[in-house]
Amino acid sequence: MLRVASWNVNSLNVRLPQVLEWAEQQCPDLLALQETKLADERFPSQRLAEAGWQEVHAGQKTYNGVAILARGEAHDIVTDLPGLEDPQRRVLAATYGDLRLVNLYVPNGSEVGSEKFDYKLRWLEALNDFLGEELARHEQVVVVGDFNIAPAAADVHDPEAWEGRVLFSETERAAFQRLLDLGLADTFRLFDQPEGVYSWWDYRMNLFRRGMGLRIDHILASPALAKVCTRSTVDPEPRGWERPSDHAPAVADFDLPASTEAAGGT
Repeated sequence: MLRVASWNVNSLNVRLPQVLEWAEQQCPDLLALQETKLADERFPSQRLAEAGWQEVHAGQKTYNGVAILARGEAHDIVTDLPGLEDPQRRVLAATYGDLRLVNLYVPNGSEVGSEKFDYKLRWLEALNDFLGEELARHEQVVVVGDFNIAPAAADVHDPEAWEGRVLFSETERAAFQRLLDLGLADTFRLFDQPEGVYSWWDYRMNLFRRGMGLRIDHILASPALAKVCTRSTVDPEPRGWERPSDHAPAVADFDLPASTEAAGGT
């Protein structure tokens, strides 16, 4: 079994103890992090190595930043979307054994119709092209991260209030659907799920305690991986910890052959 997890930690400098604690509890083999908010020279490589993790990262000061923690060595690392000039560190792809992992921090978009929203849509177009190429090159592809898109009404605590707003506009949902049209599956929706499962809650107005969130953190799988996905969920527990990230980890388990498990599976 191989466990893949994704977590927007909203500052690894602040949340590193929580990441280590959660990882010790849940034992992911591959843990993708977003919004590390650390320049490369400040990444806590030594402390992670002491905890048994090998890591690759693409960071920048104060904003953005992505990383992958693994038990095995990463190969064929990519940190940019081809054809898109973008200084923001939002993409990190790496291969572990037979598995291609793509870690994403999709732009928020600010508000519908803004320049930042247009940037988000351009970014998603470039991502679509990139993932099409990745799926052509690799049979086992898992795409994870903070997509900043809630795909459906079931992923929003109040879809009528959110309709047309950033994170839940028709344009964004259509862009997410185009990713699925490439052949990717939203692993969360492969299984019967309880209502009201979300991965992000605004810090304001005690929304986490009130259950008012959105599911915007996803684990998407290529057809070969979707067939062997045995579980996909969101773990809300860390959102209730002291000084939490505003996101909770998304987790998926895959029944993979030994060749992939050798890259870090248990």
